[in-house]
Amino acid sequence: MYYPLIKPGIFLNRPNRFIAQVLVEGKTETVHVKNTGRCRELLRPHARVMLEEAHNPKRKTKYSLISVYKNNMLVNMDSQAPNEVVWGAVQNGRIPEILDVARLKREVTFGQSRFDLYFETAHGQKGFVEIKGVTLEEEGIAKFPDAPTLRGTKHLRELIQAVRAGYQGFVFFLVQMKGIKYFTPHSRMDQDFSQALKEAEAAGVNILVYDSHVTPHEITLGEKIEYFLK
Repeated sequence: MYYPLIKPGIFLNRPNRFIAQVLVEGKTETVHVKNTGRCRELLRPHARVMLEEAHNPKRKTKYSLISVYKNNMLVNMDSQAPNEVVWGAVQNGRIPEILDVARLKREVTFGQSRFDLYFETAHGQKGFVEIKGVTLEEEGIAKFPDAPTLRGTKHLRELIQAVRAGYQGFVFFLVQMKGIKYFTPHSRMDQDFSQALKEAEAAGVNILVYDSHVTPHEITLGEKIEYFLK
């Protein structure tokens, strides 16, 4: 995913989950935050952030906050980016576990859930991919979620049902940074999600975890990394 118009800023505060106050070229600007998660470990006062200029000049906020430096590591926190990155990677045959895709669609419903991707291979295999963006890192370990997610647990239960119905099922965790040792579910934050992920793996749902190459202007698929379920 590419961001053509970028400006640096200094994070000041976040009045609510949709907006933040950022110092841009000596002026305080109200900017849109492209991630409604908590992100408390990222959005700290005086953190260096990257802003995308709005394409619509009439929009209320001139900028969107898309990434932030945590120490010297740039973390993409645009919640729309993981879907775009994985979509492009599947289309371009970058994911060895999902190859020979003849048909690819977004937002397809199965049961009571709408999954991010639906695919059909040239060999007739059908499957669903649910994508989760990961921005939480603690001591080099990536974790998800950073807040309780009933919706995420529901998706895992539905993926289990899809696998039982003959589909392939994937939950794809895109870690929106580099420098990660491994991934694990954040069981201390959401035990139900952690348990559902174990059950999903046992039922045949594929768990994929990849990191990302992140620059101020771009986020692209990185390399596959290990995961451990607690």
